[in-house]
Amino acid sequence: MPLTTRRKALAALGAALVCGTVPAGPAAAARAHGRVPGPRPLAHAHAHNDYDHPHPLFDALDHRFGSVEADVYLADGQLLVAHDPVDLDPTRTLETLYLAPLLARIEANRGWVYDGWRTPLQLLVDIKTEGAATYLELDRHLRRHQQIFTSFSHGAVHRGPVTAVVSGDRAARVPMETQQVRHAFYDGRLADLQTPAPASFIPLISEDWTATFTWRGDGPFPATERAALHRIVSTAHAHGQRVRFWGTPDTAGPARDALWRELLAAGTDLLNTDDLAGLEAFLTARSPSRTEGLTELDG
Repeated sequence: MPLTTRRKALAALGAALVCGTVPAGPAAAARAHGRVPGPRPLAHAHAHNDYDHPHPLFDALDHRFGSVEADVYLADGQLLVAHDPVDLDPTRTLETLYLAPLLARIEANRGWVYDGWRTPLQLLVDIKTEGAATYLELDRHLRRHQQIFTSFSHGAVHRGPVTAVVSGDRAARVPMETQQVRHAFYDGRLADLQTPAPASFIPLISEDWTATFTWRGDGPFPATERAALHRIVSTAHAHGQRVRFWGTPDTAGPARDALWRELLAAGTDLLNTDDLAGLEAFLTARSPSRTEGLTELDG
């Protein structure tokens, strides 16, 4: 194998090992642990408003989702999980709903969220209160459980079973950029494409579908919009970043399926939904090669 080809192959493998969907291998796991791995996780599946389900986190994991989203408010020194301030409940904290259950599950599954699969779960934390102060409190929580989180330390990414990505109030970026050691990463916007910020800081580009595209899945996808979607995804991927759109149609039916198909055809990494069973069925019906993706955080 030529040297340049070998280097490219090693780089691709390294990117997958940093934070990608890399199965331990059913045969290898069975030999090593004396049991067959659990069901294959769905790397493209993102549980939007995950905390609104009857069993936050666990319902998404039961449907094999690779990413879950929690909205957080800093209130009286606590990180409370809710969509709106009126719904704040002191018993529903990020710690009780997500961090402690994830730690217990990872310990039970010998180091990973999904038994037998070396697939980091993305925990997207959407900050609803002032970003800088809320992030600093989040950082304290993540450091208490640092053994389970992908981290950035002095220029290098170290993969863990959970990758925390901070979204929401943009003021969180200021303290994050000053840290030499982080246990979270930043959720960028389309404006962050092709900027100097590396994928080791901004591994994810998220945007409102309705602010960028007019198509809602009915009728043909306008050629100019399809080209724009492919251009966005290819640009992000060239920089080692993943892509997610929120605000896509989420009512079961042909329009939603058509839009999901176009998103996957363009290489979009995460499909946003509140319908856990619906997206699981959609992705399961597709071939494994189309339902698995890579996460690159080492740019």
